[in-house]
Amino acid sequence: MVSAVLFVCLGNICRSPLAEAALRAEAEVRGLDLIVDSAGTADWHKGKAPDPRSQAVALRHGIDISGYRGRQVTAADFRRFSHIVALDANNMADLRRIAPDDATARVSLLLDFVAGREGQAVADPYYGDDAGFDLTWADVIAGARGIADAAQASG
Repeated sequence: MVSAVLFVCLGNICRSPLAEAALRAEAEVRGLDLIVDSAGTADWHKGKAPDPRSQAVALRHGIDISGYRGRQVTAADFRRFSHIVALDANNMADLRRIAPDDATARVSLLLDFVAGREGQAVADPYYGDDAGFDLTWADVIAGARGIADAAQASG
């Protein structure tokens, strides 16, 4: 059952906060009661706001993420969330490596929830231009819809 979702990328300033915003918005539209959060596998941006380009793309879609703050994944997250959703294979491997023995969360990739995109990564837009953030937004919206579909089907 999908009830609590944690999105994870490396720094928690680009992809994972956008995925968090996309699922929060999708859950609200559908009336789903989901816990949604995001984190990074690295601690570089703890306490920092999302990348300004992430904030801009979310705002263009009517969502203000300026209040989000980066944090690092903790052992407790593997028990608190039903699903921990990585944005790429490297972060998924890191999650599997750091998962405690008593982990209960299902770890997967975001695009595993999108038919025909299973196993694919959401490209990291950090080193590119603004257009990369638009592509990331399209991917996280598709993933959010897939997760919302799964949540509706399970509960």
